[in-house]
Amino acid sequence: MSTGPLDRDDLRQRVQKSLSAFVAGQLPALDAVSEELSPLTDALSDMIAGGKRLRPAFCYWGFRGAGGQDSDGIVTASAALELFQACALIHDDVMDGSDTRRGLPAVHRRFATLHRSESWFGDPETFGMGAAVLLGDLCLSWSDEMLSTSDLPAERLLEGHRVYDQMRTELMGGQYLDLLEQARGGGSVERALRVARYKSAKYTIEKPLHLGAVLAGADQDVLDGYSGYGVPLGEAFQLRDDVLGVFGDPSVTGKPAGDDLREGKRTALVAMALETADRGQAAVVRRHLGDPHLSLDGVEQLREVIEQTGALRRVEALIDQLMDTSLSALQTAPVQEPAREVLQQLAVAATARRL
Repeated sequence: MSTGPLDRDDLRQRVQKSLSAFVAGQLPALDAVSEELSPLTDALSDMIAGGKRLRPAFCYWGFRGAGGQDSDGIVTASAALELFQACALIHDDVMDGSDTRRGLPAVHRRFATLHRSESWFGDPETFGMGAAVLLGDLCLSWSDEMLSTSDLPAERLLEGHRVYDQMRTELMGGQYLDLLEQARGGGSVERALRVARYKSAKYTIEKPLHLGAVLAGADQDVLDGYSGYGVPLGEAFQLRDDVLGVFGDPSVTGKPAGDDLREGKRTALVAMALETADRGQAAVVRRHLGDPHLSLDGVEQLREVIEQTGALRRVEALIDQLMDTSLSALQTAPVQEPAREVLQQLAVAATARRL
């Protein structure tokens, strides 16, 4: 069996097919409430039409690496993570006040525009945020339902739900820590890395791997091996995302240049810059970081500070170090082929995204 890119493309197509079928199956229940709910499902369909499908891939190959055999059931269970991811992204965009997601208007902006176009009463932005929160909640509910109806053995699904519940708890805790860091104006590099671990790293890689593993009936040794690989890789993934949020090409990231800077995100990259900044450089950060109207010139000034303080170099070195730790752990983990080879490829795909 080949384990090259074509197989990953095939899995992405199967995940999309499973997602589309599940959402289509939910439409009668929504239509029974009101035809006026169609904008919600239209927004969701657009939301789940794109993305890297990393979380389903890690779940699926975590299952295969633990001895599970390919089936539509494990693809459906893995695809449920995309609905959970949709919930996280929709709510995150509301909290951050983001304008775009994957090259399209963020969901709350989309519904604010709908409100304006219909000349409805009240504040369009408040309506947009309310609709986005509700759609995010719906995605969270449906992700649980999709996992539950994935046609896998009931005893395995019970174990899977325990992992799934822990993943959701960690993510919500991480999201609150992120809000807290923003409110406090940021802190140490250690605090920023803690946010990255719980807001993104663990639910992106470690927990999807664990979910796949327990659905295959894996023992603790497999789970420990996946943690050794998945936690550092998840942190490297988020650090790469932080770099892209400042230096990334909008045609690749789907967001305006320097959008993380406008949103004032207190990432490890920013914390490292402030850790070694002189008074003038710190003043530039205070003046520009979090300015929603930040110009491209202001973005460039902040980029210069991040580079001149050595923060970018430090983050890149940390990504390399975490990547080495992750791949070393993978080599000794009790993972069956061809999953080990694919997980190595996925590690590169998750961290080597282009600027």
